[in-house]
Amino acid sequence: MPSAHDGPLPVNDPNTSTGAAHTLVAELLELLELERLEDNLFRGPSRDIGTTRVYGGQVLGQAIQAAQYTVTDRPVHSLHAYFLREGDHNAPIIYTVDRSRDGRSFSARRVVAIQHGQPIFTLAASFQHAEDGLEHQARMPEVPDPDALRDVSEYAAEVKGDMPEKFRRVVKKMTGPAEIRPTEPLRSADATAASALFKNFWFRIPGPLPEDEMLHRAILAYVSDYGLLTTALIPHGIDLSSANLQIASIDHAIWYHRPLRVDEWLLYSCDSPSASGARGLARGNIFTRSGRLVASTAQEGLIRVVK
Repeated sequence: MPSAHDGPLPVNDPNTSTGAAHTLVAELLELLELERLEDNLFRGPSRDIGTTRVYGGQVLGQAIQAAQYTVTDRPVHSLHAYFLREGDHNAPIIYTVDRSRDGRSFSARRVVAIQHGQPIFTLAASFQHAEDGLEHQARMPEVPDPDALRDVSEYAAEVKGDMPEKFRRVVKKMTGPAEIRPTEPLRSADATAASALFKNFWFRIPGPLPEDEMLHRAILAYVSDYGLLTTALIPHGIDLSSANLQIASIDHAIWYHRPLRVDEWLLYSCDSPSASGARGLARGNIFTRSGRLVASTAQEGLIRVVK
């Protein structure tokens, strides 16, 4: 599977200069800029984040970009993806796009990500031209404003000495590009990857980014894999540092409700309604700072405690 777990959240060094932050954003944009090989065939680079496999959000974001390259003036409104095999971060990924349908209002695309001759990921996505309709939404939870919260890097620095070596390596690599501010304080006594403790957190990409709605939706997909599945661990009092834990993403879904910008603060509010049969389900709602619901996510994953 491209993502053995949904990974620790990116840690921005509070001492990182503005120039370095801009470099991280430029690297993200480069990661999501695919090379067109044929009309429906694309190639994307891979990034080493300190794990032995490709980060699932990278494959998700690149697959959406590949599909979007074949659609004109219709942003993606929903997607459903499956992680099939581990991705190799030392090799590029080939994306094949099937133009399933182009109707008067909707377009449908299917994408297969391939490495070393085998599919590692599949995606089905739907696109719709903008139109008016009925409006309602879930209410944003009452949480502190991001300006009143500490950056995740400050918490990571406090618990770094207690983190297992494998998580220290990932934290070192994951130096961006997102700024993350959890709404609940992390307890420094917990020797854990920070993402296992989050239920609500603010995030943004240091901007400004280009005025491209499709790019913002692809970047949102990239970030949406952070900390989602680990929400299913919270009710059981375990975390990613547990030696007898196996956790891996199985699928991922996103529904885009309204226009959004990822270079402005967004609240990711996650919960887990169920875990059973060695699988856990996690859901997320993503709100703007003003409380507007812009996207919803869902992910099921393998959660196996080996006795």
